[in-house]
Amino acid sequence: MANVSITVNGKLRTADVEPRLLLVHFLREQLNLTGTHVGCDTSQCGACTVLVDGRSAKSCTIFAVQADGSEVTTIEGLAAGDGQLHPLQDGFWEEHGLQCGYCTPGMIMSAVDLLNNNPSPSEREIREGLDGNFCRCTGYQHIVNAVQHAANKG
Repeated sequence: MANVSITVNGKLRTADVEPRLLLVHFLREQLNLTGTHVGCDTSQCGACTVLVDGRSAKSCTIFAVQADGSEVTTIEGLAAGDGQLHPLQDGFWEEHGLQCGYCTPGMIMSAVDLLNNNPSPSEREIREGLDGNFCRCTGYQHIVNAVQHAANKG
């Protein structure tokens, strides 16, 4: 066992974990933050995307021990404490950027990183910024519209 201390959504969390425990399983099974989804187990789909130290990362490719000392933000940590949705969450709602919703948390977390680095991306830059996330329902245009909506609000 290894002891980890990870700040998750602003709260320091410490735990003893198996060295091979993936960050996604730590978040879902030990912290009950089930908004981070496991879609493919092979890092292809992006459903498990979170922010690690402010940068998007697929949590199925990171061991919890590798995140020791890091700050992790999940989809649950985006909304303001008063329940006000993050601009990207609002954009996905307003622009119909989700259907089944399975990919949505990972899409939003990738888009947060994108907008943090490029507050006014072009459509092409949005599509390139989300290219590690797959959606089987929407055809992507509504997702692009949602990110543009959030960029215009920011």
